[in-house]
Amino acid sequence: MTALTARALSRRRVLSSGLAVLGATILAPGFARSGPSLALDSTNALAFDGSTILAATPDGLLRHDGKSWTKLGDVGPPNSLSTHPSRPGVIYAGWQDGSLRRSDDGGASWTAADAGLPGAPILSLTMAAHAPDTLYASLEGDGLWRSEDDGATWAFVMDRPYLNGAEHDVLSLVSVANETGMGGIWLYAGTQAGLTRVPDCFCRWQDVVAGDAMDALVAGDAPANAETLPKGEPVTILALAPDTPERLLAALPSGLWLSTDAGVNWAQATPDPVTALAVDPVDPLHVLTADATGLRVSRDGGTTWTSFDQSKDS
Repeated sequence: MTALTARALSRRRVLSSGLAVLGATILAPGFARSGPSLALDSTNALAFDGSTILAATPDGLLRHDGKSWTKLGDVGPPNSLSTHPSRPGVIYAGWQDGSLRRSDDGGASWTAADAGLPGAPILSLTMAAHAPDTLYASLEGDGLWRSEDDGATWAFVMDRPYLNGAEHDVLSLVSVANETGMGGIWLYAGTQAGLTRVPDCFCRWQDVVAGDAMDALVAGDAPANAETLPKGEPVTILALAPDTPERLLAALPSGLWLSTDAGVNWAQATPDPVTALAVDPVDPLHVLTADATGLRVSRDGGTTWTSFDQSKDS
């Protein structure tokens, strides 16, 4: 038995029966409800599903079809959402109670997709950039878990990153298909201590550096000077379009930040903090955010913004 397998089995033994039962529950079928009473000013997760938009709000999970909002299921809002441009209608959602669900019909119905997960709150989800049947999840107080069969089974793959003398939860997670000398596929992680990343071989966490990551790792040289994200701020949300991995957005308390070189250099796109963020996988310049005033949309990658109700999305 490998150390990784032993650790995963050890984690599963400590599951409470209550969480195990909860993890097997199937979500109720959806029902329609729309109108101005929906609390879009408190959105905590956003995602594009094909041409439609998903929003996790205090009213639950909502879907916008270009004309109006519809509520999907009489359930509380998920912590995290994950979709992929090549699989319209397939949605993964994770909850604070540790349950994770999959929908194959745009949220009309759901099935459990959390077999083997330990029941800890799911902080972030992402599908692999070039293998959308592979899903990654970050769990509170835990590390990274991976499913390679559309959520049917899960295995523990990586401890939490150790930064500034302590382990940190992964608050946000994206799969970045960027050729840097370590296989090309990375998981970028936002934490309370900043941004880090790990290749999908899960050998070790590493800072985001310019050039060939393997050369930098072997040489041990200090990274070249770069315009990094502000020090001491948590990176609460990361977002990108899978086919344009060099264009990465990050939400921090100091606002929304943009990198056009896969996270090496950053510039502030807006000083306004956001509670949710999504990038259109078809058009990476189409960005949607949520803050205390509601939803805002940009059609130029974050340079200018309009309220969602005033945009052509609504």
